[in-house]
Amino acid sequence: MPTETVLETQAETLALFKRGKVRDVYDLGDHLLIVATDRISAFDVILPTGIPSKGAVLTQLSTFWFDFIKDLTPTHFVSANWDAIAASHPELAPYAEQFAGRSMLVEKTEVIPIECVVRGYLAGSGWKEYQKTQAVCGVSLPAGLRESDRLPEPIFTPATKEETGHDLNITEEEMAQRISPALTRQLKQLSLAIYTKASAYAESRGIILADTKFEFGQRHGQVVLIDELLTPDSSRFWPKEQYEPGKPQVSFDKQYVRDYLEESGWNKTPPAPALPNVVVLRTSAKYLQALQQLTGQGMPPS
Repeated sequence: MPTETVLETQAETLALFKRGKVRDVYDLGDHLLIVATDRISAFDVILPTGIPSKGAVLTQLSTFWFDFIKDLTPTHFVSANWDAIAASHPELAPYAEQFAGRSMLVEKTEVIPIECVVRGYLAGSGWKEYQKTQAVCGVSLPAGLRESDRLPEPIFTPATKEETGHDLNITEEEMAQRISPALTRQLKQLSLAIYTKASAYAESRGIILADTKFEFGQRHGQVVLIDELLTPDSSRFWPKEQYEPGKPQVSFDKQYVRDYLEESGWNKTPPAPALPNVVVLRTSAKYLQALQQLTGQGMPPS
């Protein structure tokens, strides 16, 4: 398990497929190696300070959830066991120190360029939109809802998948125009089914899954769940015991980071300021708490 904070991986003999806000992805032919670094972004800007253990937590949580929902849909997940990954791809062996404990081997797919967002509670951009239109992404909602209220039933609110900047909320009809009505219906059904199963489980572990986003691809004509899954980076997790609708909630994610940056006077354009140690450690602790509470397991020993 990684012991040092990794902000960026370097693997000169491998083909870099993509370097995202958090993940470095390497091309291994029919497979990709997704390496979750300890980078953290806020307001769409990557910060200069990493969060210890973050990448390992994201990898371990995604691994847990891919197994948890495997009866609902095929996924791109192959393995997060470093020994097995390195055995099947010997070219990775020189990079064990960088990659072990924070990497997933996955099948390569043709990505469907839509963020499949499911909301069970009214928060974030959904709350802002509701205040103006009493709807979210074209889905009409009852009058009189408060911030963080539980919705009568989960809603599917897709968004565009942007390479830079914010993803843009769209309606289900706009999604159908982009990718076809049939595929839209299939992704909506799958997204709601995964959210329903995962949110019930999370609540049994004392965590409210307020909303989350899924990504899908296609492989040999089959829809496949891809990317990360149900992590604090892709989801809004709230501690159930502290839930109090009518206001923003305590959250298992970047809350300490966002709060610090809001108070720092930073103008939310690059470069971002470095984070003080107390914010780094509190944020790391939140990610680790989410892992322990959801899976019943802490980090494996180094």
